Amino acid sequence: MKYYSTRSGSTAATGPEAILRGIAPDGGLYTPLDFSGMQIRPADLLDMSAIEISGTVVGKLFPDFAPGEMNQLIERAYRGKFETDELTPVVPVGDRYVLELFRGPTSAFKDVALSVLPRLIVASREKLGVTDEIAILTATSGDTGKAALEGFRDVPGTRIVVFYPDGGVSDVQRAQMVTQQGANVRVCAIRGNFDDAQAGVKAIFADDEANGWAAKSSVRLSSANSINLGRLAPQVAYYFKSYADLVLTGAVTLGDEVNFVVPTGNFGDILAGELARRMGLPVGKLVCASNANNVLTDFIRTGRYDRRREFHKTVSPSMDILVSSNLERYLLLASDCDFALVRRLMDELRDTGVYEAPASLRETMRRRFSAYCATDAEAIEAIGRVWREQEYLLDPHTAVAWVAMERFCREAAPTNATVVLSTASPYKFPHTVLRAMDGEVPQDGFEAMDRLFDLTGVPVPKNLTELRGKRARFSDCIGREEMLSYAQRAVQP
Repeated sequence: MKYYSTRSGSTAATGPEAILRGIAPDGGLYTPLDFSGMQIRPADLLDMSAIEISGTVVGKLFPDFAPGEMNQLIERAYRGKFETDELTPVVPVGDRYVLELFRGPTSAFKDVALSVLPRLIVASREKLGVTDEIAILTATSGDTGKAALEGFRDVPGTRIVVFYPDGGVSDVQRAQMVTQQGANVRVCAIRGNFDDAQAGVKAIFADDEANGWAAKSSVRLSSANSINLGRLAPQVAYYFKSYADLVLTGAVTLGDEVNFVVPTGNFGDILAGELARRMGLPVGKLVCASNANNVLTDFIRTGRYDRRREFHKTVSPSMDILVSSNLERYLLLASDCDFALVRRLMDELRDTGVYEAPASLRETMRRRFSAYCATDAEAIEAIGRVWREQEYLLDPHTAVAWVAMERFCREAAPTNATVVLSTASPYKFPHTVLRAMDGEVPQDGFEAMDRLFDLTGVPVPKNLTELRGKRARFSDCIGREEMLSYAQRAVQP
C-alpha cells in the first residue's frame, strides 16, 4: 500500500514510512488514494467491541501491519486507559446524539488518536529497522499538546517537543501541559497564535529536509499533529463505532445514512469522517462547525479560502485556526488526485494568503459538506440552554457544533439521525461553562471546577482534579523566529 504526498504523484511512502516521517519531503501530506481494498461492511462490526472495531479500521488503513499485530497494538493503546470500555460512547440528547470523545486520559478527543500514534511509531521504527531516535515536534491549539505529551511520555526511542500559543489556550489546558511528567518531554509557549506555531513547526521540518541537521545527531523528526496520517487513522474508527451503536440501539436501520456535525479548526476530525465514507460508511452530510474564525465556513460555501482576516481569540480556543492543514488532503481527493492543482493552491495560500477552488471541486464539496459558524455568545447560550432543557453539559467547542447542528436541522430538515461530535470535558473550560450557567465565576481555575461540580453534579475527570497543586516544569516562551534553534537544541540527544 502506497500513500502519496498531496503535492506530487511521484512522492510516495509505505505506511510505516508515512507514519515515521509525518510530513512528506515536499511539504505535502501523505494520503491514501485507492480505497478499494479498505472497504468495511458496517454489518460486520455489530458484534465487535470498540477496541476490535478500532483494530479493524486502522488495520484497513495500514495493511502493512498484519491483523494480529494491529489488534495487539490497539489493545495495548486503549485497554484500561479510558473511563469506559466503549471508549467513545454515543449518548442521546433530546432527539439528537452526542458522540462522547472525551473519556480518555486527558479528557479530550485527541486521546483517541494519540493513545495509538506512539505505538504506531514504535512499531514502524522496528518494522523499518530504524535505530535513530524519533523526535516528535507538535504545535497545539490546546488539546493535542497534552494528549501527545501523555501518549509519548517515556516511550523508548522517542522525545517530544510541544509548542503552544501563549495566552491562546485555557488555564486548565496550559496547566495540563506545563506540569507534564516524563524524561523525554518538553513544552514551550510561542508569542503568537496557533497558525504561527504550526507554520513554525512546518518550517522546522523544511529546514531539516534541506540541511539534514537532525540526522547528524541520529535523530528523525516526526509529528503528532493530524498532518501525520498515523494520527488521523484512529479517528476514522469512531465514526464506524458510532454507526454500529446507532444500529444496535435501533436509532437507525443498517444502511441508513447518518449526518455528523463536527467542530473543527484544522479539518482533521471532519476529514476522518470523509475517509470513513470512502471506506464504506453510510455518511449523509458532514457538517463543519466553526467559531468566529470561520475561514472553513466561507470556503465550503463559496470555494474561496482566504486567511487574510482578523484572528479571533474565542472561548473555543482549540478551533482558533485560520490555516486548516488537513483541507489539503481533501482537495487532492475531491479533485480526482490533481496534484498540480493542490500544489498550485498551496503555493497561492503561502504567497498571497488566498486561493479559489475550481467550480467542479466546489460542487463536489457542497454535495458532501455543509458549514455553519457560531459566535461566542451563541455557544455560551447553547451551553446554558442544553443544560436547563436536557441536563447535558457541553464544553464550548461542542457547543459550537450544537449551534451548527440546530441550524442544519432547521434548514435541511433531515429525516436521518444526526450526531454531534464532542471535543473535550466541560471541566477543561470551567470559566466559560460557568458563565453559561449564570453562576459565580471564581478567578482560579480549580475553584471554578469545584463551583461547576456544585452546580451540576457532573463528575470531574480524575486527571483534572489531580492537576491541583502540581508544580509547573516548563516556563519557556519564545518568538516564532526562535523555534528552529529551540527545536535543534531540544532534539539533541
